[in-house]
Amino acid sequence: MVAEQEIETPEPKPGELGETVPDAAEETAATGAEEAVEAAEAEAPAATADDGVTDDADTGADGDDPAGRLTALLKALEDAQARVDEHWDQVLRVRAEMENLKRRQANELEKAHKFALDGFVRELLQVRDSLELGQDAARDEGADLAKLREGTALTLKLLADVMSKFGVERIDPEGEPFDPAYHQAMTLQPTADAAPNTVVTVIQKGYLLNGRLVRPAMVIVASAPVSEQA
Repeated sequence: MVAEQEIETPEPKPGELGETVPDAAEETAATGAEEAVEAAEAEAPAATADDGVTDDADTGADGDDPAGRLTALLKALEDAQARVDEHWDQVLRVRAEMENLKRRQANELEKAHKFALDGFVRELLQVRDSLELGQDAARDEGADLAKLREGTALTLKLLADVMSKFGVERIDPEGEPFDPAYHQAMTLQPTADAAPNTVVTVIQKGYLLNGRLVRPAMVIVASAPVSEQA
C-alpha cells in the first residue's frame, strides 16, 4: 500500500485569486482622516468655549465699560450734590427771612400794645381841654350859669363823638324790656304805668366796645302792682 501522504496545499498569495489588496497609502490616509475628524470633534467644544469667553470679554469691554459707568456715577453724584447745596442755601435764606419777619412782627405787636390808645388819647385831649375851660369859667364870681351849662353840654357831646368814633356805644335802656345780657337789675318796682319786666329807671348807663359788653346798665325793673299780685 502506498502510504497516504498529506499534501499541503499552499495558501494562495494575495492577488493570485483576483482579490484586491488595499494600498498601504490609502490605509494610512484613511487612518489619518479618521484621526483628524476625531481630533476636530474633540477640539470643537474647547474652541466653542474659547469663543464664548472671547465674545463675553469683547462685550464687556464694549457694552459695559466699568470705567465709563464709574464716570457716569460720579457725574450724577456731583449733580445731585450741587442740587442739594442749592436747596440747602434756599432753606437757609427762607429761615433767615422767617426769623426777620418774626422779629418785626414781635416789635410791631409790642408797639401796638403800647400805643393802641394813641389815637383815642389824641381825641380825648380836646375833651379834657374843654372841661378845663369850663372849670376855669365856673371859678369866676360873675359866671353865667346858662353858659356853663351850654359849655358842659358841648363837652359831653364832644366826648360822645370821640367814644363813638372808637366803637364805644352807650346803653340807655329806659322803657325797654329787661335784657339780662346787657342789663343788671338793682331792684323791682311795682307799678301800673309800665308793663312788668320793663326798665323804668336807669341808675347807671352801660357801654359796649365794638359790640362787646364793657359795663352793663344798672336799672330798676317794673313789676306788677301789689294788688294784681294778690
